Amino acid sequence: MKVTYQPDQEFTSAAAKKATGRTIEEWFAALDAKGGIAQGRRALGDYLFKECKVDAWWTATLNVEYEKARGAVEKDSCVRGYGICVTKSVTAPPARIYDALTGITAWMGPKTKFDLKEGGAFDDGDGHSGIFKRLAPGKTMKFTWTGHGHQNVEEVEIKFTVTGAMTSIVLNHTRLPDRTAADGMRAAWAKALDIIKDKVA
Repeated sequence: MKVTYQPDQEFTSAAAKKATGRTIEEWFAALDAKGGIAQGRRALGDYLFKECKVDAWWTATLNVEYEKARGAVEKDSCVRGYGICVTKSVTAPPARIYDALTGITAWMGPKTKFDLKEGGAFDDGDGHSGIFKRLAPGKTMKFTWTGHGHQNVEEVEIKFTVTGAMTSIVLNHTRLPDRTAADGMRAAWAKALDIIKDKVA
């Protein structure tokens, strides 16, 4: 899968000042004053988004980068990082969409090699690989994701929700290490789901 690793915005103090009214250092000091890492990501996110009216991109970025700056890691010694969600609504039943997903070369790229079974591996030929963790036809697909610039703890889960004649495809990619990877993967997954939508239309 071709991924353009590029953040949607610059993460610099000058950019933060222009977009939010404070520099990165000033925001980090404000988060320290709010109780810091011990308060948890949700509480600090609510403070930034709800109380300070910081937009969603800057809220997530300041929150995650603050954790990294303060040395916070999970039990696996990796940063919690970013989580992204990409959705697509399709006028097709989940089983048909799942069948399209199992033709994995169509949306991950023609160089992809894979063993489509739980515990099976895939390699997209563009530097990314992983292991299929769960394959539930018509319901969900879950796999790990790694490669240059990624953590080896990342996971991708694709689920389907039916509303009338529409099926919502919801893709979550967790534990992305930085904004460059998060924004790059969000754009890449959006293109992949567009391919699936066209395939089942």
